[in-house]
Amino acid sequence: MLVGELEPGTQLDGFRIESRLHSGGMASIHAVSRADLPGPAVMKVPRFGQGETGATIVSFEVEQMILEALGGGPVPKLYAVGDLACSPYLVMERIEGATLHVAVKRAPLSVAEACALIVAAAHAMQMLHQREVIHLDLKPSNIMVRPDGSAVLIDLGLAHHAHLPDLLAEAFRRPLGSAPYISPEQVLGARDDARSDIFALGVILYQLCTGKLPFGSPTSPAGLRKRLTRSPRPPRAIVPDLPPALQEIIYRCLEVKADRRYQNAAQLAFDLLHLDTVELSPRSFRRDKPSLLAQLHNWIHGLGYEPGPAVAPASRASSAPIIMVAVAITHTNQLQQQAIRNAVARFAHAMPAARIVCVTATRAQSALGTSDEATSAPRVHLKQLVQLRAWAAPIALPAERVSFHVLEGTDPAETILNYARANAVDHIVIGAAPAKMIGRNVLPAVADRIVAEAPCSVTVVRARG
Repeated sequence: MLVGELEPGTQLDGFRIESRLHSGGMASIHAVSRADLPGPAVMKVPRFGQGETGATIVSFEVEQMILEALGGGPVPKLYAVGDLACSPYLVMERIEGATLHVAVKRAPLSVAEACALIVAAAHAMQMLHQREVIHLDLKPSNIMVRPDGSAVLIDLGLAHHAHLPDLLAEAFRRPLGSAPYISPEQVLGARDDARSDIFALGVILYQLCTGKLPFGSPTSPAGLRKRLTRSPRPPRAIVPDLPPALQEIIYRCLEVKADRRYQNAAQLAFDLLHLDTVELSPRSFRRDKPSLLAQLHNWIHGLGYEPGPAVAPASRASSAPIIMVAVAITHTNQLQQQAIRNAVARFAHAMPAARIVCVTATRAQSALGTSDEATSAPRVHLKQLVQLRAWAAPIALPAERVSFHVLEGTDPAETILNYARANAVDHIVIGAAPAKMIGRNVLPAVADRIVAEAPCSVTVVRARG
């Protein structure tokens, strides 16, 4: 039986071993070639030699099962599987790019770079959760970033699929994962909460921003449990000029109780893309360690924590959607405006974790004709932002659930569509085109074009009468 290492030039089931790329504790990775492969590939060979634990065998089976179920997307494509009895291996797509481990070595990174890397990872995570899989072993070396900036999640040996047997949970009754990154519920043995991956991304974001690990590298069960009762050192104590909004995001990811974290990865990515709209709390500005009273509160807060009931990852991902409301603040039809507000209120009530994003489109500064108009552009932008907030005020949404954006562009429909694509918006609410515009053979109305080209579902609202 193979035990993990293969020499270059070795032939195995028609695959030629070209080079060894990585040698880890549970497996080795080799570049391989074969005439019928669709592209560059790697072979992952588990270590089944003397002294290896049973977790190696089980995690190999788990990764094979999940890669077969997913068929690519946010994870590598699986090309071939070796016979478990004599030559176990997985041949999969070779991902071009580097892992976040390379970026961590350069930490602390700039705010822009750290945010961009975690946004890419969050988008991949959202796709993974929508396909009913929780990774449960996210760490810098398991996140690869392609040259185009997109992320791929690798090493799914500890993952959990909501509709497949959880072999690891059946075989082991101890925390599984990489000690610096696992969530409080994983420490307590729970493997069925997608928000565990949010916690891990929060740890990685902390690391990228500060160069430090928020909970160190514990080696004992007691060390792992400390994250249930102790808050990490404020990132701004390490990097004083870190934006308060970024510290708020990190703390929100690292909440002990999963219900207080971001409820899905899409909302985390949205806040990282829009730091200026993040609702700040006193902890956003903290640079000193918590007071003794706060430490006592954290201790009591975490002492009795028990993971909540299991929710399928896809349900968790869709229960906290980003809902964009396209508002024409110059529209004079008040009945229709109220109808749009009523529709938004219904969405917000039906989905308590939904994020509401109110936007309006305005002409870009480059499209303004005279220097006087260009000078007044900031005032126009501010005025429209105030009007947008006033428009949404009757809905009475909590500040942490709503944000406001004035979008600039020469084409309102294209501007709104581009925003929806860039921010992974789940749903768009927009007012119907005025009746007098229907049937025109010139440019289509904004609402009509958004319905035709939106990357998500759209609700078009028209007032009765």
